[in-house]
Order: sequence, then structure tokens, then C-alpha cells
Amino acid sequence: QVHLVESGGGLVQAGGSLRLSCAASGRFFSSYAMGWFRQAPGEEREFVAAINWRGGTTYYTDSVKGRFTISRDNAKNTVYLQMIDLKPEDTAVYYCARVPWGTRRGDSWGQGTQVTVSS
Repeated sequence: QVHLVESGGGLVQAGGSLRLSCAASGRFFSSYAMGWFRQAPGEEREFVAAINWRGGTTYYTDSVKGRFTISRDNAKNTVYLQMIDLKPEDTAVYYCARVPWGTRRGDSWGQGTQVTVSS
């Protein structure tokens, strides 16, 4: 089992930046692909980005390509999401999760961190 805790959310103006962190506890973290997801009010949770276990390969949903970067530090059991040029439509609760590689599904969810982008 992996226990995940997200942090780094907040209120930012459009065009601003935030970096989210996801700290993982539990064995074998470095063996898992990890991902970020988000859920806006009244919407379904959607995939944002994923990174393989080694950190060398990533994929993103189209709406964040060129603005968001996922990374990981296996020595720190942490996954990051660097977000730049934020837009009001990026407002959501952001979650990290384990991801079966190549999919846009997740499991072992954290509690989420709120990101609010004002226009």
C-alpha cells in the first residue's frame, strides 16, 4: 500500500505559477508510475499527467502540455507538478495517485490540494 499526501495548492492569479508536491509513504514507491489528476466543482475527476517509475518518461493531457511538468524524486518519495501560466480553468482539487503505466487511471488516492486561479 502507498499513502499519499498532497501539498502546495493555493490561490494564484491567472498567469501565475505553483508547484504541487505529493509525499508518499510505504514500500516500493520507486517501483510505481505516478500521476496527477484534478477535479473541478461539478465535474468528473480527470487525468492531468503521469511519470514512469524511473522518471524518464511522461505524458500529459492536451490542455496542460507546455504549461505543466511532472517530475519525481525517488530518494525523497515525492512526486511534483510544476504549473506555469495558470488559467482560471485550471481551478480544481488536485490529487496524486499511482497509475498503471500507459493508462489515465489512478488508485491509492491522496486527500487532494485545492488550486484556485483568479482571472
